[in-house]
Amino acid sequence: MKKLILVRHGKAEDPVSGISDFERSLTPKGKVISRLMARKLRETEKSALTLITSPAFRAFETSLIFAGELGIDAEKVIVNSNIYYKMNMRHLTSILSAAKDSSDAIVLFGHNPSFTEIADTLSGEGCDFMPKSGVICISFKTGSWTDIKQKSGKIEYYFKPDKTL
Repeated sequence: MKKLILVRHGKAEDPVSGISDFERSLTPKGKVISRLMARKLRETEKSALTLITSPAFRAFETSLIFAGELGIDAEKVIVNSNIYYKMNMRHLTSILSAAKDSSDAIVLFGHNPSFTEIADTLSGEGCDFMPKSGVICISFKTGSWTDIKQKSGKIEYYFKPDKTL
């Protein structure tokens, strides 16, 4: 079985002149909620995790918070620009195809609306709009990441900060 866990970045600073969308950081509250959601994931998920993040600072920062709470070396977090620039099912397939089948659970850190759309596409159940710091796990009855297809997954859990904390 393979598990794909999507984590939307935490609450980021409002856009201001002089700081690009790519450079925006998490707010103090976004950092706190991300840490709490990472702890919830640590309590729930027992699989060894591979972390892959968008290079946008708010997503990268969220991934580092999760890595710390999950006991994963920050240097093992993989940065993939497709998660920020072009995230869709085609790019997800490419990201997953590059993953080693020895890894049973991949955590992606990124953005909406693409994460909500991907969760909807992969699970036959659909999913609500992913809130900031939301965590959704979709499982697949397969031994290979290359076998993951539309509507082939099942939502195992879906943590929303307002419902979980």
